[in-house]
Amino acid sequence: MSDLAKWDWDTKEKLVADINELKEKFVDIRELTPSDDGEKIASVVLTEDKKFTTCVNGQAWEETFDRVWSLKFNPDNQLLCFVYRNYEWNFVVEHEISEEAFDYLWNLTLTPNGKGIAFNIKVGEEYGAYINGKRWEKLFVDARDLAVSPDGKKTASRVQTKRKGAVDIFAFWEKIWTIAVDGNPWDNTFLAVWGVVFSPDSAHVATAVRTDQAQYTIALDGKAWEGKFGLVWDPIFKPGSNDVIAPVRTPKGWTLAMNGKPIWGNFYQVLHQKYSPDGQKIAAVVAPKFTKWTVAVDGTPWNIIFNEAVLAPVFSPDSKKVAAVVKDNKRWTIAVDGTPWGEKFDNIWDPIFTPDSDKVIAKAERNGKYYIVVNGKIGKQGYEHLWNPVFSPDGSKLLIRCIDKGKYYRRVVPISEL
Repeated sequence: MSDLAKWDWDTKEKLVADINELKEKFVDIRELTPSDDGEKIASVVLTEDKKFTTCVNGQAWEETFDRVWSLKFNPDNQLLCFVYRNYEWNFVVEHEISEEAFDYLWNLTLTPNGKGIAFNIKVGEEYGAYINGKRWEKLFVDARDLAVSPDGKKTASRVQTKRKGAVDIFAFWEKIWTIAVDGNPWDNTFLAVWGVVFSPDSAHVATAVRTDQAQYTIALDGKAWEGKFGLVWDPIFKPGSNDVIAPVRTPKGWTLAMNGKPIWGNFYQVLHQKYSPDGQKIAAVVAPKFTKWTVAVDGTPWNIIFNEAVLAPVFSPDSKKVAAVVKDNKRWTIAVDGTPWGEKFDNIWDPIFTPDSDKVIAKAERNGKYYIVVNGKIGKQGYEHLWNPVFSPDGSKLLIRCIDKGKYYRRVVPISEL
């Protein structure tokens, strides 16, 4: 991850690039992507000869391609992307084009420390993954999704072990899906798999599986839980352990289960479970009744209900508070420990706690403008576009990456001045 302490927290404003000038210079611009520290902004641009390339801080790369996509900066502010020409896909790191070419690339992912990259690949008619300069030796009929281990050394993907005929309707009931870790498939296969996740120590992998037409469960390293359920959602690992937690549907309703055994009471629905940073609490989205949504912490729901949606809960750094995006009566806002903000919005993004857990901020949209909202109070300025703000290490300032009057700025603003 980027070292926040090394960022420039003193310069109040930098004009980094004039987006209006880019629009005049190129036929089209796409995928505006700022670096984490705000010092760079990249985009895919279409030239007059109908070729694509990348542009960083207004400077276009001389090399052009038939396609460019999936822009991403690493912590060293090197631009990563995929490019296509001469019927081949390559990956690019800061204008260095890979020697190895592929038939298709997707799911460009930084390793947790930001130093390595991983992605899914297609070679001929087979699929797999690539990480840190090496592709899987064994490839498969199909591969979907990509998980990277916490140590940044392994990849896992759900893979199809047998090719199906185009009109073979009975193949849908064959157990031809499993998980491959670094190209090594599990011995067991299933009707379907999804939600692959690594353990904190990178040694184990869990996933949701379908074992029969109407039976679902969780598999750990290829071995399914003994209990079978009407449905399950994506699993997670308990921090610092190999225990697996997942929402499961039983005849009594939905609940959370650990290693196959229920640990909560029953609800109409349970999903998006999250552990607190200290690993002592679990929060999840729950529906006590049909279309009635809220958050439960350690199985106890908030005393307020929202009639349209509640998104994944977010714990404060000190593990004492929980915030979530909520939607009620067609309007979005943030609720903190069951108390929603008074202001409502057309759209709103995930809540972000200050490092001291005292305040909650969020990016929000109202009437086509984007704002930063602090503890429910809307900031003074609206923007044409806004990326999620970043706190300074001491939590006193915000890095704001924004487009204002057609220009991209990097601004550092004390929270007290928002």
